[in-house]
Amino acid sequence: MKEILIIGSSNTDMVIKTEKLPRPGETILGGKFLLNPGGKGANQAVAATRLGGKVTFIGKRGNDLFGNQTVGLLMREGIDTEYFIKDSEFPSGVALITVDSKGEKTIVVALGANANLQPEDMPEIIFDCSRFSIMLLQLEIPMKTVEYCAGVSKNCNIKVILNPAPAQPLSKELYQNVWLLTPNAIEAEELTGIKIRDVKSCDQVAMELCNRGAKNVIITLGEKGAYVKSRSFNGHIPGLKVNVVDTTAAGDVFNGALAVALAERKGIKEAAEFANKAAAISVTRLGAQSSAPFRHEIDTMV
Repeated sequence: MKEILIIGSSNTDMVIKTEKLPRPGETILGGKFLLNPGGKGANQAVAATRLGGKVTFIGKRGNDLFGNQTVGLLMREGIDTEYFIKDSEFPSGVALITVDSKGEKTIVVALGANANLQPEDMPEIIFDCSRFSIMLLQLEIPMKTVEYCAGVSKNCNIKVILNPAPAQPLSKELYQNVWLLTPNAIEAEELTGIKIRDVKSCDQVAMELCNRGAKNVIITLGEKGAYVKSRSFNGHIPGLKVNVVDTTAAGDVFNGALAVALAERKGIKEAAEFANKAAAISVTRLGAQSSAPFRHEIDTMV
């Protein structure tokens, strides 16, 4: 199996568990406080590594306590952090997360050094198709960096998975450089302007994204599973019934698992089913990276 290259963000998540989410101007006395490593790129790297992938992570962190803790944690997971750059100008990213009793959440992110990850920071290894088969990207780093990396990757025959989160407009060129686009339902609606109501509307949205250039599309639907549109399979993959505790990073776990399955040369339907299981386990646990399951948990899941 070839390696997975993940380029993206790392944050420290400050999480408060509350009975309900506050309204604007409202103060709520919450319960448990957790300080967790997070950021979409780092979350996906941890998820992929725990599921058996060999991962190199490229990102930017501050020269501070949070940044030093993050690199240590990623190294302990077995992730290659040689190209995790220390930024002397910007602090490490942080996220403030509130989670209610139903597992729903609000998140506010201060990107810090993540917003300063530039195309010129990219090392030569991103051109190495003999080493990497998958490049996984998200949108918590500058768009010009995402566009550069996707273009390089396609030209080097490395498959680009783009998780377009948080949602923002994508250029025609970026769509065309993406092998697999993985928005959730809200992100898919924001990208296309088409409301998702059922399986038929999922297909309509996925078709619109493919018409813009994406080769394949998987729309994640939370507890309802995922919708896949590809040359080999079109259809809905049902969700798994679990006791939801915290949905934070469920999408990141899904994407990390998806990258592993595809690196193992599984078909896109089988890869989505594998990722569905990983995400289902993750929502039964608090936290971002702490919720990512290990391979044996997927392999023994009924």
